Amino acid sequence: MESSAGQADSVAAPEGMAGLGFAPGDKGLKTGAISYISNVVIAVASTAPGYSLAATLGFIVAVAGIGLQAPAVILLAFIPMGCIAAAYNYMNRADPDCGTTFSWVTLAMGPRIGWMSGWAVLVADVLVMPSLAQIAGIYSCQLFGFDDPSTIVVTIIGVVWIVLMTAICYIGIELSARTQQLLLGMEFATLSLFAVVALVKVYTSDPRGAIHPAFSWFNPLEISSTGALAGGILLGIFIYWGWDSAVSVNEETEDGATSSGKAAVVSTFILLGIYVVVATASQAFGGVQSLIDNQTDVFAPIAKDVLGSPLDKLLIIAVLTSASASTQTTILPATRTSLSMARKGALAKRFGDVHPRYLTPSVSTIWMGAVSAFVFILLSVFSQNLIADAFTSLSLTIAFYYGITGVACTWFYRHHLFASVKNFLYLAVLPMLGAIILAYVFVKATIEYSKADGGYAKAVLGIGSPVIITIIMIVLGIVLLIYQHMTQPEFFTRKPEPVDPEIAATVTQRIVKGAA
Repeated sequence: MESSAGQADSVAAPEGMAGLGFAPGDKGLKTGAISYISNVVIAVASTAPGYSLAATLGFIVAVAGIGLQAPAVILLAFIPMGCIAAAYNYMNRADPDCGTTFSWVTLAMGPRIGWMSGWAVLVADVLVMPSLAQIAGIYSCQLFGFDDPSTIVVTIIGVVWIVLMTAICYIGIELSARTQQLLLGMEFATLSLFAVVALVKVYTSDPRGAIHPAFSWFNPLEISSTGALAGGILLGIFIYWGWDSAVSVNEETEDGATSSGKAAVVSTFILLGIYVVVATASQAFGGVQSLIDNQTDVFAPIAKDVLGSPLDKLLIIAVLTSASASTQTTILPATRTSLSMARKGALAKRFGDVHPRYLTPSVSTIWMGAVSAFVFILLSVFSQNLIADAFTSLSLTIAFYYGITGVACTWFYRHHLFASVKNFLYLAVLPMLGAIILAYVFVKATIEYSKADGGYAKAVLGIGSPVIITIIMIVLGIVLLIYQHMTQPEFFTRKPEPVDPEIAATVTQRIVKGAA
C-alpha cells in the first residue's frame, strides 16, 4: 500500500499507454488503498438497492401489460447492464484510468466525443444527487416519527447528508470503503430478512392479498406487448445503474487493472440476485395492487405486516442507508472523472489537485459536494416535481455514456475481434448488444419523456421537462467544450487509435484461457 503521492506516481503504466498520458497511478491517488471486496461493496452500494427497489418496483408493475411479470423485467434489464459491465472490464484491463468512460472513449474514438462522454458522467452524478438527498431527508424524519416533514426540513437534512458524505470522500478512500461496508451490510441484512419473512408468511399464514409465486413471473414471454416490455426495461435499467463506481476507483484498488473490472461484473450478478428475490417477496406478500397504489415506496404499506413493530423501522433504515451510501458513492466517480479530465487538459487544472495528506481529489470533491447541494436547494425551491424529473432524465444520460462505452470497447479492440471465438463474443457481441439495447432505450425514453405529460413538472413549449433538462445539460456541455477548446486546445489534438498489440495480447490471452 502506498502512503504518499510520490509513491503513487511510481506505479508503472501498461506499455504503450504511458506516452499518451493515460498512465494509471500517476495522479497522486493512494494506490492499493482498498481491497477487491471493498471494490465490490462500492459497486453494489452505488446502485442504492433498497431505495431503487422501493422507488421503482411499483412503477414497473404499473406498466400496462407487465403486472406479475415484474421479476421477468428485472431479469431482462440485467442483460444490457451485464454486457456493458463486460466492456468496462476489458477496457479497464487495457487502460486502468480513474476517468473510465471519458478516458476510454477519448482513447478509442477521439477527444470531442470523449469529452462529452465525461460530461455525461458528471451530469448523471449531479442530477441523481437531489433525489438521493431528498430521500435521505424524508427517511431521516420518518425514522424518528416525523411522517410529514416540510420541504425546508427535508432540504436542510438532505444538505447535511451531502456535506457529511462529501467530507467522508474528502478524508480518504479507505474511510469511504469502510463506511460503505457498514451501510451496505445493514442494508442487505434488512432486505434479506424482509424477503425471507415475507415469503415464509405467504406460505404459512396466507396474508390478505398475498399471491404464491409462480414460474410465469419470470417468463418475459408472458408480457402482453413489446411496448410494455420496453417500458418496463426502461424503468428496470434505473435500478442497476451505478456499479461503474467500482471501476472509477481502479487506481486506488489493489491490482485495480484486473480486480476493478471484475468487481463491476460481479456486482451486477449480486444486484440481479437481491433484486429478483426482494421483488418476488414484495409482490407475493402485498399483491400487485399494493405495489401500484404505493409506487413511490412499495415497502411502506407492508413493512409492519411483514416484520411487525418496531422491526418495521429496519426497512426505513435500509432505505435511508441505501440513499446515504449512494450519495457517497455517487461522489466518487464524478470526482475521479473530473480529476482525470483535468490531468489530461480537458478541464481546468485545479480539478486535478490531490490532497497531499488524504490523497483524494480535493478540489473535485469539494466542487461535487457544493454543486450537488446547490442543485438540490435550487430544485427544492422551484418545485419538488423538478427533482423527480431530474431523476427521470437520467435514463437518457445513462443510456448514452454506458452505450458509448460499449461501442468504444469494440472499436478499441477492432483489430483483434476475430482472433478467436471468445474474443468476438466478449469484445464485440456483448459490448455491442449492450450498446444497441441502450440506444433503443435512449430513443424510447426521448419519445416518452418529450410528451407534454412526460414529466411531473409543467411542460416547456409542449416538451416534457425531463427532455428539457437533458437538452439544457447538452447545451451547457457544448458551451463548456468550446470554452475548453479555446483555452486548452492541446487535449483536442489527440488522435484516437486502437489498442496496443502487446496489451491486446495480454487481455485476449486471458479471454482465451477463460480468466474473468
